[in-house]
Amino acid sequence: MEPHLENELLQAPEAVEIKVFPGSPFPLGSSWDGERINFALFSENATSVELCLFDSVDGHEESAKIKIEEVTHHVWHACISGLKPGQLYAYRVHGPYEPQNGHRFNPNKLLIDPYAKAIAGGIDWDDAVFGYQIGSEEADLSFSETNSGPYIPKSIVIDQQFDWEGDKKPKIPYHDTIIYEAHVRGFTKLHPEIPEEIRGTYAGMAHPVTIKYLKELGITALELMPVHQFVKDRHLLEKGLTNYWGYNTIGYFAPHAEYSSAGFMGEQVREFKNMVKELHKAGIEVILDVVYNHTAEGNHLGPTLSFKGIDNASYYRLMEDDQRYYRDYTGTGNTLNVRLPFVLGLIMDSLRYWITEMHVDGFRFDLASTLARTLHETDNLGSFFTIIHQDPVISQVKLIAEPWDTGEAGYLVGKFPPGWAEWNGKYRDNLRDYWRGAESKLADFALRFTGSPDLYKEGYRRPTASINFITAHDGFTLHDLVSYNEKHNESNQDDNTDGENENNSWNCGEEGPTENAEINALRQVQKRNFLTSLFLSQGVPMLVAGDEFGRTQGGNNNGYCQDNEISWLDWDHADQDLLTFTKGVISICKTHPTFRRRRWFQGISIQGSGRTDIIWFLPEGNEMPEENWEHDFAKSLGVYLNGKGIRCVGYDGKPVVDDSFYIIFNAHDQPLDYVLPPDECDHGWRKVIDTSNGFVGEEQEIFKSGSSIQVQGRSVIVMLCPL
Repeated sequence: MEPHLENELLQAPEAVEIKVFPGSPFPLGSSWDGERINFALFSENATSVELCLFDSVDGHEESAKIKIEEVTHHVWHACISGLKPGQLYAYRVHGPYEPQNGHRFNPNKLLIDPYAKAIAGGIDWDDAVFGYQIGSEEADLSFSETNSGPYIPKSIVIDQQFDWEGDKKPKIPYHDTIIYEAHVRGFTKLHPEIPEEIRGTYAGMAHPVTIKYLKELGITALELMPVHQFVKDRHLLEKGLTNYWGYNTIGYFAPHAEYSSAGFMGEQVREFKNMVKELHKAGIEVILDVVYNHTAEGNHLGPTLSFKGIDNASYYRLMEDDQRYYRDYTGTGNTLNVRLPFVLGLIMDSLRYWITEMHVDGFRFDLASTLARTLHETDNLGSFFTIIHQDPVISQVKLIAEPWDTGEAGYLVGKFPPGWAEWNGKYRDNLRDYWRGAESKLADFALRFTGSPDLYKEGYRRPTASINFITAHDGFTLHDLVSYNEKHNESNQDDNTDGENENNSWNCGEEGPTENAEINALRQVQKRNFLTSLFLSQGVPMLVAGDEFGRTQGGNNNGYCQDNEISWLDWDHADQDLLTFTKGVISICKTHPTFRRRRWFQGISIQGSGRTDIIWFLPEGNEMPEENWEHDFAKSLGVYLNGKGIRCVGYDGKPVVDDSFYIIFNAHDQPLDYVLPPDECDHGWRKVIDTSNGFVGEEQEIFKSGSSIQVQGRSVIVMLCPL
């Protein structure tokens, strides 16, 4: 290939001979072939593009500035020899600055490559990073001529070579999946057995101590809060706070550099890959929480970091009547324009990259309803879902939706198409209401316990479409859920106005920490009630890191800005009794396929006995009559799960059968006597869980069918009848 002789080399780096060739429009981003680096950038409305090379992260001036001459289908591209992996680069893009028409080109602003595989450095929040003059009476209609180069992170060319050592993805089926939501930094930051130099990093998550803990706990999938390169918001830094959660993405292909123990210069990619490899060796899947609904550039008054300066009118959803302003379905200032093929392609390329190159096993899509929107309405047959379903790579991993956004008609729980699982917000709310004693129908509780068939049974979906959770990163921890009636977010410095006001929580009689022994005992029981309900429900359980041992955030239900002891896991003060109980309940869940059914409960007679998969009972041993389901004052019920009614064939070709169980839920504040139902094999019943005293195991005492057992107020008892 001959050099592109028409290209204007504005400034060459010292002692490095580089040559510029036309290159290729694909793949987008920077790609090293062992000899040359190809650069490709999409911009439909640009008039000129300059590739800027840097010798150091904090370099104030480019070491070289290369005008890209080749444009193919709106992709600006060039191939350069004389450069190697580790090269720092960015872009300057020319075009009209007409905010009212959606265009915000400003070549004074250095821009991050949207396809950068690694990013070095952070944003220095100088006024120069804004495309307009801060303080001008014209606001964003003004034009800034200040160079933002010294204050903007630089993209890094990387070498993708990595020894995966024959890595094989665990490919755990949904019905065998137990998800653990964790934060890379917060999980190991205070862990006393992790070497201090790798705490809070990908290496810390890959450490044998971490993996041993996860295996002993019994989880099968680690769902990581955002690890795409994100931005620390200016207004938070000025308050002495930071963007801890990471829902402010600026690089959809780059692992967040600050989570690397090895520094910023591209090693974060290797460290992330090694983390995945080590987790896979232990049989643990890696699921990423991804934010494809918006970027870190905010609204019309936000900074110009990447997309806004490359082609604002293409990348973002703009208001139709005045394109100066952004359509905001996310509450963050902007929404990505997934209706445009190249923007949709960006998301698909990112997903494929993390699957094929980084070996991750699935994704949880933040505010996924935004991705379903066509014009303004949500549309589960939109182009985003169509492309996902036909893609032979993306369609084969776990796809989990947060099925809502902040826009009108954005609450889509139960409405995502087949192939998707959903965070079941109705499960969370119903279970919280049941155990705090709020007015709620038993029918609602029963539906959630059985996998929410009212939401997912239609359209050939299975119980595993429901991701069941009591808590998540957003909201109270499990301990705080039973310790606070009100949020306490004063440390966020927003006058306690941020965070959800309605938490469906109950403090058990006193707000916050108390020395009242009865209240503390009740709180322990309530935590065990929630954990037992979660892991014995049909569907896929999700546990939040630290809930298994009583982590607290002091009543803060919106710790997005707290990169400190409020959010970090306090390993030194872990409740070991609660941890032991949690491990025991998870073990029962994993050991017995009754709690991990692939199909819905059905009322089909088993071997002519008249028994069905599931029967609901009143305390006196009678089946639950229809009218009781609508009572909002009834707080207790027994449920018989027939282990012979699983009705499926295992992967070894043998029929799956299990022990039978009788579970008694008593949310009433007084003890109740329950008559035990007949069993299939006449072996009697044995207690395996009692949340009133924290017992989990298998008692030797045998209870005969027809005998009574007392269930303490606000507690769960689980009885097992062996085959």
